Amino acid sequence: MDVRIEKSWKEILKEEFEKPYFSGLIEFVRNEYKTKKIFPPPKDIFKAFDLCTFDNVKVVILGQDPYHGSGQAHGLCFSVNPDIKTPPSLVNIYKEIHEDLGKPIPDNGHLERWAKQGVLLLNATLTVVAHRAGSHQKKGWEEFTDSVIRLVSDKKEHVVFLLWGSFAQSKSDLIDQSKHLILKAPHPSPLSVYRGFFGCKHFSKTNEYLKSVGLDEIKW
Repeated sequence: MDVRIEKSWKEILKEEFEKPYFSGLIEFVRNEYKTKKIFPPPKDIFKAFDLCTFDNVKVVILGQDPYHGSGQAHGLCFSVNPDIKTPPSLVNIYKEIHEDLGKPIPDNGHLERWAKQGVLLLNATLTVVAHRAGSHQKKGWEEFTDSVIRLVSDKKEHVVFLLWGSFAQSKSDLIDQSKHLILKAPHPSPLSVYRGFFGCKHFSKTNEYLKSVGLDEIKW
């Protein structure tokens, strides 16, 4: 099956694209785009991969679902297009970066600059029906993105996995902790941010680890 995705990922994931579940998933998604309003736009479904090549992955941040409001989702977890109001969880991420590293808080929620530095901003589910959170869960996307996490773990070394909230933390079994760093914290949403996301210092800890293994730090 021909999937439009950056070439290094296409090679790494070629066996996944041939599996029966993936054929069924793509057929389902294509039909959904034909019959409903789906986010993100089709060209952005694999944007996290297109902007962060397999060889360049240094950090993985796991989200759950794309944003389901108009114009928000563009294929990177927690990120929105530059002209869209920064969502509450990302506001809190920016606040933690400010407290942790002293960085000024950006005036928009566009995280492409992170992706281009080697941060894979991966949602577990890559599409969603407009205004219906979770509507494309359990259709096959999670099987695909679990395989992505497993392949990054198996084929790379010294990747930092940032697992925020119980859903993301449930993926830790897919990661080889003997050769990667896993950092866990509550989700940055307003409902849970004060339970330990604020003060987690994940951004400085990530950079300290990357520096210790000879990799460039992320300019958060």
